[in-house]
Amino acid sequence: MNTRPADHVLIVDDDREIRELLTTYLVKNGLRVTSVPTGRHMRAALESSGPFDLIILDLMLPGEDGLTLCRDLRTGKYKATPILMLTARSEEADRILGLEMGADDYLAKPFSARELLARIRAVMRRTRMLPPNMLSTETATMLAFGDWRVDTTARHLIDDSGTMVALSGAEYRLLRVFLDHPQVVLSRDQLLNLTQGREAELFERSIDLLVSRLRQRLRDDAREPRYLKTVRSEGYVFASTVEARD
Repeated sequence: MNTRPADHVLIVDDDREIRELLTTYLVKNGLRVTSVPTGRHMRAALESSGPFDLIILDLMLPGEDGLTLCRDLRTGKYKATPILMLTARSEEADRILGLEMGADDYLAKPFSARELLARIRAVMRRTRMLPPNMLSTETATMLAFGDWRVDTTARHLIDDSGTMVALSGAEYRLLRVFLDHPQVVLSRDQLLNLTQGREAELFERSIDLLVSRLRQRLRDDAREPRYLKTVRSEGYVFASTVEARD
């Protein structure tokens, strides 16, 4: 009988004691673990020991910090690998910045190994809810669809007359999910998992409210929508084609 190999986790943390403790605990709980102290060692491990099912990335590292490494991972060939960021900082802005750089979750130090394991499993479970062809691969700074463009750096909409329309963080995240997966029906549960951040507590009904707000931004008629269409008993689909521009 074929059995699925154990999930392989890469730990990047310059604290040797933390690396050793986490490695021992995670291995005991059925994971394979590779641990390294710096970004340079991380890149070597990715090439020699990968692929990995998840990367645990410390924010405060010697040399390149975790935010820089997270951003680089998200723009390279490892863009689809889930990232769980560890941080000793408690400021909300630092946590949100990590999520905006592409981290899938964060955990503030000090933390229990049991909580880390729960977060690892939750992140991998959310990631695997989507088929591989639904993972984002776009890195352009401008996306165009219908009468609109999205500036992915400034995070706002631009209509065909050049007028800018500001988006909230939640509206932007939801729009990006739709733009990354055009013509694909996404359930409310999938949208919830793809858009939620640890800085906000979302629930299924909030997705409907957020879609309604986004339709208003796009001037999309809810009775006959051009862009965000409701699929009865399934979810929503972004019905327009999307063009990536540099």
